[in-house]
Amino acid sequence: MLTIDNKLLDLINDCENQSKKQFDDIERIEFKNQLKVLNAFNENHIQSYHFIGSTGYGHNDIGKEKICDVFASIFHTESAFVSPLISCGTEAISQTLLGILRPGDNMLCISGTPYDTLKKVIYGVEGKDIGSLKDYNISYNEIDLIDNDFDIPAIIKFISLHSPKLIYIQRSRGYSLRNAITISQIGNLIKSIRPYTNAYIVVDNCYGEFTEELEPTDVGADLVVGSLLKNMGGGIAPTGGYIAGKSELIELISYKLTSPALSTDTGSYEPGYKAFFEGVFLAPHVVAESKKLVVITSMCLSKLGYKTIPNTNQPISDIVCTIVFNDKNKLINFSKAIQASSAIDSDSVLEAGEMDGYDDLIIMASGSFNQGSSIELSCDGPMREPYAGYIQGCLTYQHGKIGLMNALRTLQ
Repeated sequence: MLTIDNKLLDLINDCENQSKKQFDDIERIEFKNQLKVLNAFNENHIQSYHFIGSTGYGHNDIGKEKICDVFASIFHTESAFVSPLISCGTEAISQTLLGILRPGDNMLCISGTPYDTLKKVIYGVEGKDIGSLKDYNISYNEIDLIDNDFDIPAIIKFISLHSPKLIYIQRSRGYSLRNAITISQIGNLIKSIRPYTNAYIVVDNCYGEFTEELEPTDVGADLVVGSLLKNMGGGIAPTGGYIAGKSELIELISYKLTSPALSTDTGSYEPGYKAFFEGVFLAPHVVAESKKLVVITSMCLSKLGYKTIPNTNQPISDIVCTIVFNDKNKLINFSKAIQASSAIDSDSVLEAGEMDGYDDLIIMASGSFNQGSSIELSCDGPMREPYAGYIQGCLTYQHGKIGLMNALRTLQ
């Protein structure tokens, strides 16, 4: 049974009292995003019969069409593809890259090394042809961030020499020790490089949706890609992913997702779409709750002498707080305490293990209603120095506080 530790709760409450300005700002952004979502529902005349699923080929599936229309309205894009048949963010990104790029094309990533699970998508496996970018003779290059911002001179120089077809930005941090990239940074970057290139600008938007008033497509990105097990699913969507942007790109990607003969007209989902509509409707509030936990976690751990990202003075542009433990056992025990604070699988014995797409052993606490849901309270990290933990998500801020209090016990 979880109990109250008055000393730690006093620390959390004290940090909470010092965070009124940040909380007010989070709620202001939540209000703007909730209004945006409500308008998207109303503009597209969503009715209860749109929740009904389909079978077989899924032709004339009005629910599927309408959830796509809602996402396009939210991101202010020409088109969107939203599907429970996309298993995760990595699949959505992979299908996006393979849908747009062709043999001989050049892709440039300008936010440093991408998340671990994309390595095989880009580089493949030595001695095997698995259909990676490398296997299709698509060249890949990357440019590191400098002081957590884009290296615009290096990007412009590369563009002038190599004319990439696609420029890729990973908004969130992955397992790197940096903060999330802000919408302001993305907007400034696009404004700076547009005179030099017509390349498609694609943003991995995972963990970043609704953390700010605007989205990357509002400041010039051609495409955003994400998972419904993260922000946009609101903790309700049981699976799925989305891609939103220019209609010509959505069409190309849809051929990869289904077939060049079929596009998005084909594909059924018999359980129906209620969870997806409800999830995106709740998403602005759930994201706001998660951001509040980021603020409190960062402040509490900073007071205890740990490096956190973001720190208390940095903007929040995703739902993740990085804690640098510099101690393997502290990372493991902190994660175990988060697992023990979950409503689901709280008595599971947590151990670091191998996971698809990762080179290191991973410790992953996620006692979630939807397996692996990152918008629900979770904590994970790779078993490598400096043994950083990544705490993220919470369906309710009060649950996040309880989980944090329980995890802080392990550091006493």
